[in-house]
Amino acid sequence: MEETISLKEIMGTLKKYLKLIAIITVSAVALSAIVSYFLLTPTFQSSTQILVNQSQEEGQSYYSSGELRTNLDLINTYNVIIKSPRILEPTLEELGIDKSVEELNNQITVGSEGESQVVNITVTDESPALAVDIANTIALVFQRDIVEIMAVDNVSILSPAELGENPSPVNPNPTLNIAIAFVVGLMAAVGLAFLLEFLDNTIRTEDDVAQVLGVPVLASISTIDASKVEMKEMTHSRRARTGSEHYGA
Repeated sequence: MEETISLKEIMGTLKKYLKLIAIITVSAVALSAIVSYFLLTPTFQSSTQILVNQSQEEGQSYYSSGELRTNLDLINTYNVIIKSPRILEPTLEELGIDKSVEELNNQITVGSEGESQVVNITVTDESPALAVDIANTIALVFQRDIVEIMAVDNVSILSPAELGENPSPVNPNPTLNIAIAFVVGLMAAVGLAFLLEFLDNTIRTEDDVAQVLGVPVLASISTIDASKVEMKEMTHSRRARTGSEHYGA
């Protein structure tokens, strides 16, 4: 026979373990806040936009649709070149950064802006100023060296990276982390509460007796307070003693 759980039983279980649920949820939120604000190192992002075109032939004042399509197809090639050692090694040398090419590569994200010929160079670093310097230096090195690498001599820097007055870290995001910790902690606490309730075989009510024994409950004995029983017995004995003295007199 399948067991069913009523809404009343669910609410009763939640109420029974409300303190446990609150403690686990608050602990998860507090732990997430401590880790986000004090243990994780904040990182900052800075981006530079460049425009890459092929050279126009002399006397040509516009690009044909075929040339534009070729330029768009070459964007993926440019993205690979920007993250290659051919560009990153001179960048490290010019900035005097003691990092490997692989480490710098992991800090860089390169992508085109939709279907355009605009390339975004995004750098993530623990220092906002260094992120700006790396992004701008990569763009300048690419603009300078792409002439030798490919037949491209029309690279324009549309939007160089700039350092704001109060840069905000992109990671960690304390608000998001705390919200996730709250949801996860609450779900874990509720799950633990129902697990404890499922494992609890204590018989407390008449319904528990009927469910375990499989027979209906005919009667029940109420809980008797021993102190009240003693007081009643003492009162009864005192009355009986007083009545005996009265009759003896």
